[in-house]
Amino acid sequence: MVGRLTQRIEKPTSNFYIGEGKVEELKERLTAEKASLVFFDEALSPVQGVNLEKALGVRVMDRSEVILDIFATRARSHEARLQVELAQLEYLLPRLARMWTHLSRIRGGIGLRGPGETQLETDRRVIRQKISGLRHKLAGVAGHRENQRRGRRDVPAAVLVGYTNAGKSSLLKALSGDDVFVEDRLFATLDTLTREVDVGEGYRVRVTDTVGFIRKLPHHLVASFRATLEEAEDADLLVHVIDASAEMWEEQVEVVEEALLETRNEETTRNAEVGMRNREVIHVFNKSDLLPDPDAFLRRVRERFADAVLASSVPRSAFPVPTSGIDDLRRALRDSVQSLRPLATVKVPVSDGKLLATLHRDAEVVAQVQEDGVMKVTVRVEAKLLGKLRRDGVEVVVGGTPG
Repeated sequence: MVGRLTQRIEKPTSNFYIGEGKVEELKERLTAEKASLVFFDEALSPVQGVNLEKALGVRVMDRSEVILDIFATRARSHEARLQVELAQLEYLLPRLARMWTHLSRIRGGIGLRGPGETQLETDRRVIRQKISGLRHKLAGVAGHRENQRRGRRDVPAAVLVGYTNAGKSSLLKALSGDDVFVEDRLFATLDTLTREVDVGEGYRVRVTDTVGFIRKLPHHLVASFRATLEEAEDADLLVHVIDASAEMWEEQVEVVEEALLETRNEETTRNAEVGMRNREVIHVFNKSDLLPDPDAFLRRVRERFADAVLASSVPRSAFPVPTSGIDDLRRALRDSVQSLRPLATVKVPVSDGKLLATLHRDAEVVAQVQEDGVMKVTVRVEAKLLGKLRRDGVEVVVGGTPG
């Protein structure tokens, strides 16, 4: 980068986004610096992009286009590639008059152009056809992913969400001990990755890593976050991973909370919003090995997040052993899982061996006492099984203490 130019305006102008005087100033800077590219840290409309390129005489890229390019280099799985290609085409379609020469690699074969049709109209039709095809393919992938979720073992599920490069993949690697791809860069992970984690005392949690969010997320990329939103809505609890070393971590927290509620379908948004607000959230402040005073930081953030946990997957002087912080996260996950499975006393006739077997298989049996031909079984049981027992007429009393 050879230079930076900013302007405070009440609202963007319709023709250039910035004022005409600032455009002239920018043009002089470009000439003096011999620059060949301008990057706007905002989303530009197609008209603004065309006008700026004509006025400046150089290539202009906006925030959306740059993020799309980053996504294109990061996509590894079939689904991620489909989502990125769809987002690129949706971004390109209204800007075709300015960028149509890029279509040489995606335009269809001979015979697509009809009588009286201009080349631009042909390209638009081809792009719309490709967009329709990609949406159809993604619908099939989404259905396959839903079948995968249904086939998973019935264990509590936690989803790692957070700002990009907050260290979600590093935490998953530290928790599971598996070889998870980790790299210190934006959007290193574009695909969801799930691992079963032992959190102690016989509890296991299915933890899923997801793509990170970013401020001013281009709406074309909402589809790329569909898998993350689905996993978050389906999870028992959310683990919000926050980069404790980031100066603007509070702003990043707000970005993630807002992005989790965003989707293109208005009805889905309302349903997701209700689900997110009622979901238990663990706030994990990662990279805490970079803090000068971790204890003071923890006291401060717990004024806002009572459940805050400090964690670090990298051993540093503040954390003498690699597991420091990770053990606290395991404990927080275990406590959350226990709260999802409240204590209940189930009265089972001694002769009902099938029900006793079900409790031992699908619940955590804490204690059992036989009285007058009835087995009083104290268990930690999930709400789903609890409801089924009551519907079947089984006597259940919720509450009490173990033993």
